[in-house]
Amino acid sequence: MTDLAALAAAIKAWGKELGFAEVRIADVDLSHREAGFQAWLDKGYHGEMDYMASHGMKRARPAELVPGAVRAVSVRMPYLPPPAPGQEADWRGREEARAADPAAAQVSIYARGRDYHKVLRSRLQQLATRIEGEIGRFGYRVFTDSAPVMEVALAEKAGLGWRGKHTLLLHREAGSMFFLGEMLTDLPLPVDEPVTPHCGQCTSCIDVCPTQAIVAPYELDARRCISYLTIELKGSIPEEFRPLIGNRIYGCDDCQLYCPWNKFAQRASLPDFDPRNGLDSASLAQLFAWSEEEFLKNTEGSAIRRIGHERWLRNLAVGLGNAAASPAHCGDADIVAALRARQAHPSALVREHVAWALERHGVK
Repeated sequence: MTDLAALAAAIKAWGKELGFAEVRIADVDLSHREAGFQAWLDKGYHGEMDYMASHGMKRARPAELVPGAVRAVSVRMPYLPPPAPGQEADWRGREEARAADPAAAQVSIYARGRDYHKVLRSRLQQLATRIEGEIGRFGYRVFTDSAPVMEVALAEKAGLGWRGKHTLLLHREAGSMFFLGEMLTDLPLPVDEPVTPHCGQCTSCIDVCPTQAIVAPYELDARRCISYLTIELKGSIPEEFRPLIGNRIYGCDDCQLYCPWNKFAQRASLPDFDPRNGLDSASLAQLFAWSEEEFLKNTEGSAIRRIGHERWLRNLAVGLGNAAASPAHCGDADIVAALRARQAHPSALVREHVAWALERHGVK
């Protein structure tokens, strides 16, 4: 008979060998989350993310997703890259400086390197294989942001952290700059205890959100979130939000950037999350010049590729239009020339956002 306590300890050790910063275990009862999730859907806060509603309450019922599952092995993996040679260690100051540069292209930190889905899923599968080597075949399925699973709720229950007011998981010794993944399994492993929340009276994430997407503590209206607008939204970005997006062309880190707990953010131990193709240093104009072929080549193995070249140009056109808010860049000849080069783009979506951007620069 398997010693489940010893196996749980071994799983945690093997997980760390595979690059996970922490591995903890929870039961899969999320019934306490069902009412809140349904209320969120009823308010329409999921926007065009129909997949959030299409699975119904299965998202809060892991045992329906993986029949026989009684435990979630929950993992976290830091993605904040170590500073490059000659680069200052103050990553938050560096990100704030880029966000304040109207000509710079701001890509969310998590998306600058290799697609996290591939990295975590591969290593979770290796963990499962290691368990099989120890005990033989068992029931399991691995996930990382890839199925209707309430990852934050499971991680919170496992004690990997607490749910912050921005709805992301927070850890006292690691902030929030990490990915989550899980293995749902039929192994009745001993569970870990949740941790105490430590947001207190702090509202930094709520106060700093450019579009006021955090409509109440622990409640996000995705339709207002820049990550949703630049990644999930397939059509036209509502004009009311375009000026607020600034130079953020893929995602937004503001609610994490200004969270006090991220002074403890851990650095990635894997090189997979190091920036690729200048995504931490490129200008808006440089990225806007990418042809579709260049886009596909430069985003190979990246989470960015999923939005496609059309939405990539849409987002960049908004960023170039917002550069007009800076007197030093308003009407800039290079920016205007770059936008004009896309005026006749085959996509109506791109043409619409280019026209808006040119108008911001005073060009009809």
